[in-house]
Amino acid sequence: MLRRVHPRRCQLMIGVARRWHQTSLTTELIENMDKKATWDRFYLETNGQQNTNKFKNFEWFFGFDSVQDIILPLLKHPTDSNTPVHVLDMGCGTSALGPGIYRHSPRPVAVTCVDISPVAVELMQEHTKRTLVKPKSPLSSLAFLELDCARLKEHFKPQSLDLIVDKGTTDALLRSRDGRLKAEQILRQCLGVLRSTGSLIQFSDEDPDARVLWLEKETLSTGAANIGFQEVGVLRGVCYYCYQITPHNATQ
Repeated sequence: MLRRVHPRRCQLMIGVARRWHQTSLTTELIENMDKKATWDRFYLETNGQQNTNKFKNFEWFFGFDSVQDIILPLLKHPTDSNTPVHVLDMGCGTSALGPGIYRHSPRPVAVTCVDISPVAVELMQEHTKRTLVKPKSPLSSLAFLELDCARLKEHFKPQSLDLIVDKGTTDALLRSRDGRLKAEQILRQCLGVLRSTGSLIQFSDEDPDARVLWLEKETLSTGAANIGFQEVGVLRGVCYYCYQITPHNATQ
């Protein structure tokens, strides 16, 4: 199935690439967003060579403020209100999404932000140390980890996560030349480490008629998930959606 690349999103990616020092990166960013080397180079060019005191979070699509009303109600633990809710920010890059959950959640959360790029992980570790982000709950924790999301099961135990947040990671893979198989693998990995009462949410600008069809196809073999979506809103001329995937027995 041919996937739609929104023209405004294409302009955004090209605009980012043009701020880099190599014109070849326009093609690299669009075609190779599934490659670790692409993201290492991206974060080195946009932050690594700058003064660390001038660090600025880079947000694909939008920041935490735009979606906190969707995320915060999902932060719940099935048995104990004092037990931290385990949250995974998948493909975090240098986004402030994970730290935003950590800072604003009134419930205890254990937020793990993972990315395939060690450059992004190191930048975020240094930034949070300098800025001393404080959580609402003293029981909350925040960690950054270099990890390929296609290998989640090697780090997280089965059914150990309450919420997995994917802001643009699946989009980047599906729109890369060789990323489709990896996107499918990551979806299966997510369902394997998600609690039966948990949720995987994907923020995307892909139309529901394409994304829901793909999600249904990829979860059909296991019958593992319910799929729903809601509109997030229109930003810079692009309509964004939140797709929520939950295990079947979570609603029984």
